[in-house]
Parts: sequence; C-alpha cells; structure tokens
Amino acid sequence: MLQGVTLEVGDGEVVSLIGRNGAGKTTTLRAIMGLISRCEGQVEFLGQDLKALPVHDRFRMGLGYVFEERRIVPGLTVAENIELGLMAAPKVDHSVAIDEMLALFPRLRERWRQIAETMSGGEQQMLAIARAIVSKPKLLMLDEPSEGIMPKLVDEMFDIFKQLASNGLTILLVEQNVERALSISDRAYIIDQGVVVHSDRAAGLLENSEIQERYCSV
Repeated sequence: MLQGVTLEVGDGEVVSLIGRNGAGKTTTLRAIMGLISRCEGQVEFLGQDLKALPVHDRFRMGLGYVFEERRIVPGLTVAENIELGLMAAPKVDHSVAIDEMLALFPRLRERWRQIAETMSGGEQQMLAIARAIVSKPKLLMLDEPSEGIMPKLVDEMFDIFKQLASNGLTILLVEQNVERALSISDRAYIIDQGVVVHSDRAAGLLENSEIQERYCSV
C-alpha cells in the first residue's frame, strides 16, 4: 500500500525509483498508469490531473508502460506484437515508427516473423520495450527490465535506454540493480513500505553506500 509517495519527473529526465522488493515501486507505476481501482491523491501529467482518466486515455496522452511480466501476446509474431503497440496511436506514422524502432532493436528485425513466445526471455523483454516505444510515448515507465536476463542482453538494453534518453525521451525506471539504474539516471527516489524516504541526484546516491544498504539491500 502506498502511504506517502510524492515524486516528480521532469521533461527529458531519467528518474529511478528504487527500494527493496515489496516497497511499493510497482504499485506506484500502476497508480500512475491507472491500473489501481482505488487511488487517492493526484497524478498530474502534462498539466492535467489523470485521476478520472481510464488507462487507454492515459496511453493516448503519451504514457508508456512496460510491465515486469513482459506480457507478450502468445501465438503472435514479433511483428504482430509491435502492431498492437501501434493500434491506439493513430497519429504516429507506423512505417517510420517501425523503422526507427528496428534501428534500436536489430535483434527484433532478425526475429520479425518469429512467434514471439519462442524467443529468449531477454529478447521478449526487448520486444515489450519496443512495443511501448513504437507508439512514441512522452513518458516511458519501465518495471524491472533487467530481471532474469543474461548480462549481455542487459548491457544492450541499458545502452538503448541511454540512447532513448539522449534523444529526449523521459523515463521513470524501477530497477532492482541499483548501480545500473543510477548509472543512467539524473535523479532517484528511494521508497520503503509505501513511503518515499529519500531523494537525491543519482550521482549522490551512487556514492551513498549507507542509504543503499539501509533501504535497497535484500
């Protein structure tokens, strides 16, 4: 349960939300996306309070969300999963968006006609991220993108995040690998038992081993 979460993500920033398992990180992302049925407080995006808006309207406004569980659609190819990401984005030039996405994810070009669920876990995670960014979100929320993925693919993934950030995409990142998350972030919030307990520049938190051990160690 969230009890006292106040955070801000500025345009073009990469902000990490870190803490132990069960601290409330995923719940925070779900609240922002409108996936929690009863939510007090205020969620403001682009100057608008989203509290009364359903999930699909938040998506159309520019919120992108990559679930921790990936949620690749069984039985569909890589291409068909990507098309699902474009269905609710009528203002996006689909062919241009796909070309730009495949330039970031060359592995997916190689797997384009492959049934998505037959790919490795890391490739499925890349597909889930690609499906979110192909609709051109203004804010991309990532929930534990490196979980269960081999280190080489994690390296590729975080290189992509850095490239997206350098291109101006705003990112809110939940990631258990604290050092990895902070290395690409501008700022970070630490959450514990549903409360934001500390915030700082990412560089400051990287150097603060006491705070990391108190709130982020397993």
